[in-house]
Amino acid sequence: MRILLLEDQSKLLSFAKKGLEEQGIQVDAVSDGDEAWEMATTVPYDALVLDIMVPGRDGLSLLRGLREKRNSVPVILLTARSTLPEKIEGLNLGADDYMTKPFFVEELAARLRTVVRRKSGDSSHLLRVDDLSMNLIERKVSRDGADIELSAREFELLEHLMRSPGRVFGRMQIYEHVWGYNMDPETNLVEVYIQRLRSKIDKDHEKKLIRTVRGVGYALGGS
Repeated sequence: MRILLLEDQSKLLSFAKKGLEEQGIQVDAVSDGDEAWEMATTVPYDALVLDIMVPGRDGLSLLRGLREKRNSVPVILLTARSTLPEKIEGLNLGADDYMTKPFFVEELAARLRTVVRRKSGDSSHLLRVDDLSMNLIERKVSRDGADIELSAREFELLEHLMRSPGRVFGRMQIYEHVWGYNMDPETNLVEVYIQRLRSKIDKDHEKKLIRTVRGVGYALGGS
């Protein structure tokens, strides 16, 4: 796999490039949006990872321009912010995935492989685990065909778990990824939201999808 990585923070750019290459992914790394545009429109990449806030063309402008040219290369957007309107804008422009900084390189590599595998149509905006499905653009969740109403934060938490089925996430990992800032170790906010999801996702189903791994964290699916 060959990708283009656009990130204006030099340390993060170097770190991500090295980490992805250790995962067997060939990386062309740039820090300027105009340079990224030239490369993205001339080189047949398997996927692009675009930071939204960069010098020159920003990530959303790059994405918009590529889609206007009917270039369907998979795109993962990176941002230091996690605001819902920005995320929806990116997905509506045709982004295939979205990650908030800081991130784990292993997770970025996994998401790259996923978007490359599913490079086609609306399926790039669908997540599915067992009989649970999520539409990222319409922000709809259903299980066994029945719609499930979630709050914005519940949706973000479920999305985080669904992106890595079977993977166990610790409380701190969940809090940093979903809430975006460090938590008080004494708070039980993660447990409260996990319980809310359980009441909506698992309550009326014999098979329970949300798992607690005692002393470690939580996972969706797997065993």
